[in-house]
Parts: sequence; C-alpha cells; structure tokens
Amino acid sequence: MRARPTGFHDVRETNLGVVLRAVRTLAPCSRAAVAAATGLNKTTVSSLVADLIARGLLRETGESAERRVGRPGVMLALDDLTIAAIGVEVNVDYLSVVAVDLLERDLVTRHIAFDARSAGPDACARRIAAAVESVAADPALRRRSLIGLSVAVPGLVDSPAGVVTRAPNLAWRGTPLRARLEELLERGGLAPLPVLVDNDANLGAVAEYRGGHLASTGDLVYITGEVGIGAGVLMNGELLRGSAGFAGEIGHVRMVEDGPECGCGRHGCLEALAGIEAILRAALPDRFPGSALTRADLADLVDTAVERADSGDPVAVDALETAGAWLGRGAATLVNLVNPGAVVLGGYFVPLAPWLLPSCRAAVRELAFAPEAGGCLVETSALGLSAAARGGAVAMVDAMESGRLPLPPPRAGGVAAADEGAS
Repeated sequence: MRARPTGFHDVRETNLGVVLRAVRTLAPCSRAAVAAATGLNKTTVSSLVADLIARGLLRETGESAERRVGRPGVMLALDDLTIAAIGVEVNVDYLSVVAVDLLERDLVTRHIAFDARSAGPDACARRIAAAVESVAADPALRRRSLIGLSVAVPGLVDSPAGVVTRAPNLAWRGTPLRARLEELLERGGLAPLPVLVDNDANLGAVAEYRGGHLASTGDLVYITGEVGIGAGVLMNGELLRGSAGFAGEIGHVRMVEDGPECGCGRHGCLEALAGIEAILRAALPDRFPGSALTRADLADLVDTAVERADSGDPVAVDALETAGAWLGRGAATLVNLVNPGAVVLGGYFVPLAPWLLPSCRAAVRELAFAPEAGGCLVETSALGLSAAARGGAVAMVDAMESGRLPLPPPRAGGVAAADEGAS
C-alpha cells in the first residue's frame, strides 16, 4: 500500500505540535522566540499560536520585561487549566489512577485495592471504566477536556491493537482491553475518548524520564517491583520496543537451571527469584503456611518485611540481600546490552531498598563488563506505586504534542485570530 501524500492539514497538525513543544521548553517566551527555535516564519507561528490559544493549549501571560527595539513581545505559556489526561495502572492487587494537566502536574491520584487476577479481564475492564468515570467527575477536572486514557498492564501488550497478549500474573491471554474499554466508556458518556494500552514497565520508564528524580536521562531502564518484574528501556528518550513490541521482559530471563517455578510456567526466571512474592516468601516464611498468597495483603506484608529487616531479623535481611543480588544480575544483563545511564527500581522495591540496593549495586559492578558499570546509576523511584499510571497520563500528553493523538477542538468562543506582526 502506498503512503498517503501529506496534505496541508497534516503539515499544520504537525506544526501545531512543534509550536506546542517549543513553548513547553521555552516558556515564558515570545512568538519571535518560538519562530527562532522552530525555524518557522513569524506569520506561520502567529497563526499556529492563535489556533493553540483557541484550543485552550496556550495562553498569553503579558508583555516581556526585556528591553528591546519596537513592540514588546507578548509572552506565551502552556494553558494548564483546560485539558486533562488520565492514566491507569492495573496490577495484581491494585489499580492506580492519575490525572495530569498539560504541564504534567498531578490533578488527581487514587490508589484502589482490587484483586485483578481473581476478578478476571472483563470485571477488571468494568472497574477501570468506573474509576475513570469517577475521576472524570472529580472537581479537579471540572471544565477540562479529556484528551485520552492510557492503561498500563503487567505483561506482553500489542499496543497498536490494544490487546493484552499475555499477562501471566493476571491470568490474561489475548484480552482485547482497548476495545472493551472504549465500549464501556461510550456507555458511560466519555466517548469518543482515545485509549492506549501498554506495558507497565514501559509507562513507568516514561514517567521517570518525564518527571522522576532522574528526569531527562535519555538512556534509562525502569524495573517494576510488583509480583511481576519487567523492564522499560529508553534509548535517547524513546522506548525500545522490539519488532513486536515485547522488549524488556527481563523478569523471564532464566537465571538458574531447575530454579523455582515462575508465574509464566517456566523455572528459574528472575521474577521467581526476586519478584515481590518470592521476596516475601523468603523473608516471612511464617506468614505462608500454605502455598497461597493473598494478593490483597501484599502491601501489609511488605510493611512487615521492612519492620523485621529494620529490627535486624536475620531471615528477613538475608532474603532481601539475596534478592538484591539477583536483581543486580538481571540489571547487569541490561547494562551490558544497552549501557543505560540509570537503572531505576520501582514499585514495592522502593520501601525494601535499604536492604536490596547494596547487593544489587555490588552485583551490577561485578557483572557489568564496562568499568564501574559504564557509569550507570542504580537508584529507586520517587514516584511510588503510581509511576506507570502517571507515565500513561503523560504519554497521552506527549502523543497529543507529537501528532499521534488529535488536538482538542477550538473551545466555544475561543479566539483564533492571528496576532498581527507578533514579535
């Protein structure tokens, strides 16, 4: 099939995104500064700025105080009052929901206890839709246009199709999550709302890059710390997806032959050795008289493991240090393959970090081929259990700016006239 020729509308949509990203970087800034930064002529920039103001994406903030010849430049900034994007993270024992504004600042954050595995995919989709409808009705989103919803899932995701190919810890396979959510949201009055489905580690990496304490580290790996272990890999600020979108499944790299059984059905995977369930079983053997782990108790069990390790309990400390060493082995594999500037541990690994990090860092230094692990930092996330949800929300903002998501239409009464001779 031949590519469709690029028309005027396509070029203008692209240029609107170019101007929006320039203002994000430069604000407060004049139209002249945008023109200089983008290479677009001033007349074109004036027209595009007027369009973006009418859509509620830019606003004028007054005149520049800079001394200059001629008319003072009217300064521009992103309009943080008119749009919102929502991200949801699905995990074994909870849902996280985050809504952000155009400046990617949190508007609403909710953490919902929910046994997604027991519920099954359809009940989970209904719970996601209900949570999104509730957040959309929150006073913090009043008068805002929703630009999209992104859902993070722990497993293999065919993101273009919106299908969860396989999520072992949720017991999902071939789940058409996007289609089901679009149907449910339409019933709830939120259609048409663009929906993205992606891997949780990928969106966690996006969150770290856009707003974590190591923000703007272009070559970064985010390792989830949930029942499952996955890695979101950023190279030059772009996700490394692989040919089918399944890159980063470090949790299912076999570390030992004939090791413990993993949720994927294989044995000896990193996830079976250093996933949070494996850690808790080793650290708190008295809490697991049988084989079942009550998913709803994960957070409480992590708190108990922290308390015991903090008191010097040798069983808990040894379990955490051993798990940290296994994590370091997995991280060293990634360091050798992609040479990231940072590896960030997220999820439940964060409260356990005082005991995980030393042995993890030591293993990375020992097993990475480059001296001092190629300068790679091994740190923990500051974004908590909502990292992937937040990453999903900011991914929708990025998609809008890069033309992969429609811009909101001009608001009723929006001013779309170009600024004459704008500076």
